[in-house]
Amino acid sequence: MTDVRDGRRIRIPESRRLSWDLLYFHRAVPLCAHDRRMNLSAISAARVAFSERISWPAIFIRSYAIVAGEIPELRQTWYRWPWAHLYQHRSSVATLTVQRSIGNEPWLFWGQIPVPETLSLTELQKRIDRFRDGDVREVFRKQLQLAGLPTLLRRMIWWYNLNIATAARAKRLGTFFVSTLAGRGAEIQLPPSIHTGCLTFGPLDENNHARVTLAYDHRVMDGALAANILRRLEETLNSVIVSELSPRASIRNSEAA
Repeated sequence: MTDVRDGRRIRIPESRRLSWDLLYFHRAVPLCAHDRRMNLSAISAARVAFSERISWPAIFIRSYAIVAGEIPELRQTWYRWPWAHLYQHRSSVATLTVQRSIGNEPWLFWGQIPVPETLSLTELQKRIDRFRDGDVREVFRKQLQLAGLPTLLRRMIWWYNLNIATAARAKRLGTFFVSTLAGRGAEIQLPPSIHTGCLTFGPLDENNHARVTLAYDHRVMDGALAANILRRLEETLNSVIVSELSPRASIRNSEAA
């Protein structure tokens, strides 16, 4: 017989507390997810030919922010207190999921990039590189401090930012969320999120097509608009972003440096 008497209770590690909080508040957001198979052949070729390394997250963040500038629903957030209403942000703030290690322990953090629609792909990549390679205790200092607080106090801070803060909510939590495991050869079907829009994408197949998923707050928009957003996102990727990755753009970046 198996002896189960040696089992023990384990205190929730600090590295899991922020994800735990996100999942707690995610339950109140009625997310619905739609997919679109996108042809990314042109942008894949332009990316390879570009003079600097530009990651797919940087490309999707910039594209989504451009589309959000055209479609106000992507800059709106739902508030349930003191009465149900929407707040529309003037510009976007991207939130990118970043996994880092402290010691031998994996942590999940969220890096914020204000007004990504105004940044070049090169500048966006620098921000992302700092999230992934910078001193984790400095880059994510506030999130580490939050993780060290008691659960009740953490939840009060999350609740305030989600239900009371308006412009500050975007600064602290972002207006949209990007999360992907494409670099590991996997897809996320429905990432947990507290945002109106959450974008994820899978790896490219042999024809340079990828499944791109938009999970959206159904209180703010409906499926028809989500489908139009995905179509507009593909158009932006294959026009604006391809142009920004052109040899001419590469020369301009070299001259600016």
